[in-house]
Amino acid sequence: MGSYDVKQEVTDKYSLRGRVFHKIRDDILSGRYRVGEELREVAIGEEIGVSRTPVREAFRQLELEGLIRIVPNKGAYVTGITAKDVRDIYMIRSLLEGLCARWATENISKEQMEEMEENIFLSEFHASKEHTEQMAELDNRFHEIMYEACNSKMLEHALKDYHQYVLRVRRKTLSTQTRSTASNAEHRDIMEAIRAGEAEKAERLANSHMLNAYENMVKNGYMEHYEE
Repeated sequence: MGSYDVKQEVTDKYSLRGRVFHKIRDDILSGRYRVGEELREVAIGEEIGVSRTPVREAFRQLELEGLIRIVPNKGAYVTGITAKDVRDIYMIRSLLEGLCARWATENISKEQMEEMEENIFLSEFHASKEHTEQMAELDNRFHEIMYEACNSKMLEHALKDYHQYVLRVRRKTLSTQTRSTASNAEHRDIMEAIRAGEAEKAERLANSHMLNAYENMVKNGYMEHYEE
């Protein structure tokens, strides 16, 4: 996934160009636009309430990320992400999440540790009640706490970016009782390793957590949401 400049995205996050870029990217990743569908500058600009210029700039960024293809004199077409892209993301994430857990063990604050413990408690409660939306939100937050605790803005940004790419299918996987229970148990093991100061164990558990999540997606047919 893309050669888009990390510093530029951080700087532009709240700019007009940044907002337009994130809106279109979210729409692509959520499945609003189908693979092969043409994206029209004028229509998108009117919908968002901006001129064609920031939309055109967003298209260039999206092409760098591999989410669209711009054909000269024709238009911009959605390429989205493929099943191979998702596999690659999870393999890369498994390594980066492991590193993140290791660094979080070394740098986590008392407040972050308390929030992580509370997150585990609430996740287990909502899983027992099958509250799908709350489970998804808490799952996301668990990872965000760990990203913030690693004390590396570059690693945090990279992981949050990859996290967004597969958010749609992750919500579906967490809606199953079996995976949500297993995911919560894996989160608890990671949390306990971090709390105990066992950096190597936390790294190994976080790495396995990502691989288990991917294997669950494949086993239950969730990869069918993506093109080959």
